[in-house]
Amino acid sequence: MRRDPEFFGEQELDLLYIGKKLKHALAVEALLEGARIDYAVETETYVGGMIFRTERVGAFLYVLPGDLERARETIRAAGFEPA
Repeated sequence: MRRDPEFFGEQELDLLYIGKKLKHALAVEALLEGARIDYAVETETYVGGMIFRTERVGAFLYVLPGDLERARETIRAAGFEPA
């Protein structure tokens, strides 16, 4: 279930996925919802491009360390590569 980062308090979260396209980020969110895994989403910048390097904005999805392996397996099974 999607949670605000404040929901997790002082708990450390692990980066699961960087959604460079909105439709991919939404698909991964749906997978996590279906697997009943709590997660947080924040927009952050990353550097992309091979020849013309540019700063872009993506959806960074985070999960609790205890859920990381299950979340990775869930999104891999659907063809997404974890961060």
